[in-house]
Amino acid sequence: MTTTDQTATNITWHESRVERSAREILSGHRGVVVWFTGLSASGKSTVANEVDHLLHAQGKSTYVLDGDNVRHGLNKNLGFSAEDRAENIRRIGEVAKLFVDSGTIALTAFISPYSADRDQVRELMGEREFIEVYVNASLATCEDRDPKGLYAKARAGEIKGFTGIDDPYEAPESAELVLDADTKGIEELAVEVVEFLEANAYLTL
Repeated sequence: MTTTDQTATNITWHESRVERSAREILSGHRGVVVWFTGLSASGKSTVANEVDHLLHAQGKSTYVLDGDNVRHGLNKNLGFSAEDRAENIRRIGEVAKLFVDSGTIALTAFISPYSADRDQVRELMGEREFIEVYVNASLATCEDRDPKGLYAKARAGEIKGFTGIDDPYEAPESAELVLDADTKGIEELAVEVVEFLEANAYLTL
């Protein structure tokens, strides 16, 4: 059972002596979260890491927050119920907000299947701080890839509540960027993301 209610008492928010604008000047670009969403095996993590590689080569301050990696530590106590999925996304949204405040380009790769959970993270951020990127690969494509064998297990009934099989994926209706992961390769998709960031003045001040 998880809750988002404030339970700690006698706490005070402390403002940093270093303003966000100063951190962005140091990094030379805006702090922003690029939120990759899509089915399992759609290519979210691979594209996010390729974007990370390309931006790092440009001298940008970036970091990838990957769904599986986060569940090894920060969110290791969460399962895959709708409630736990919501808490998983809430927590990573708060972490991503800290990265944005530090002037970092945070690249997050989570299935994040429910629109309400993604919208909640968007609401945490300020104007132009949240870029939703839909890695659009069909269920058939994802099942064909199935690098972890998860779809096969879900089809066999070994995994319950698996997104796309017996749990829904709510595709974004107004994502800032939609990637065609059915027909395009990882490098091409990553370049599209970098070009979007460049065209919308995220990589400069």
